[in-house]
Amino acid sequence: MDPRQQKILKAIIEQFIQTALPVGSKLIYEEYDLNVSPATIRNEMAVLEREGFIKQPHTSAGRIPTSQAYRLFVDQLKYNLKLLDKAKEDIELIRHQYYLDRAKEKLYGMVSILATATRNVSFATLPDNKRLFYMGISHVLRQPEFQADPSKATQVVEVLENRFSDLLGSLDISEEPSFYIGEENLIPEIQSCSLLVQQYRYKGFKGAMGILGATRMNYAYNMAALKSAIDLLND
Repeated sequence: MDPRQQKILKAIIEQFIQTALPVGSKLIYEEYDLNVSPATIRNEMAVLEREGFIKQPHTSAGRIPTSQAYRLFVDQLKYNLKLLDKAKEDIELIRHQYYLDRAKEKLYGMVSILATATRNVSFATLPDNKRLFYMGISHVLRQPEFQADPSKATQVVEVLENRFSDLLGSLDISEEPSFYIGEENLIPEIQSCSLLVQQYRYKGFKGAMGILGATRMNYAYNMAALKSAIDLLND
């Protein structure tokens, strides 16, 4: 096969890979700078067809590559540095999104488990946008101190829904647990509560996870439960 036929065959293969449509001589003439006439391209395509590199599907005027053509194309392949960079970029982007989705799934599950284990509100920030979600508000509502003063429970819910993310953003959250007890909380409406918060890490992502409950919460158990939940994220 001479160089011109190789270029024409390569053009047919590339076009068919992109479009899945039969490729005609007119398209090759218009899209590829081969410095030959459409008639010459048609003649060369006829040679390629006789040699088994392309074929005509049903009644289409165009041609498609055969397995023989793909074998020749693959045997001559070398790494294209631009394509290598693009492939790495694509894989990294997909990998990032995959682990981000996994992080969200694991966080939702772990926060639900943590709320059930501690019988308090459990919360976490999502790694992509720091948006907060929480579970277990019903546990707080059942506590005697909040049943005795429903307005306190209402204030806690309002803070969780509106200002809790800002509160977390103002705190120095590290991989060590931090307690904010009663009046130590910066928002007056949750000074009937204690807050336990700690940084989590998962596959390069990080955020905050914690527990919010009455000031008489079981501090020792909750600290152990939070650490266990964060550790289990990476199992």
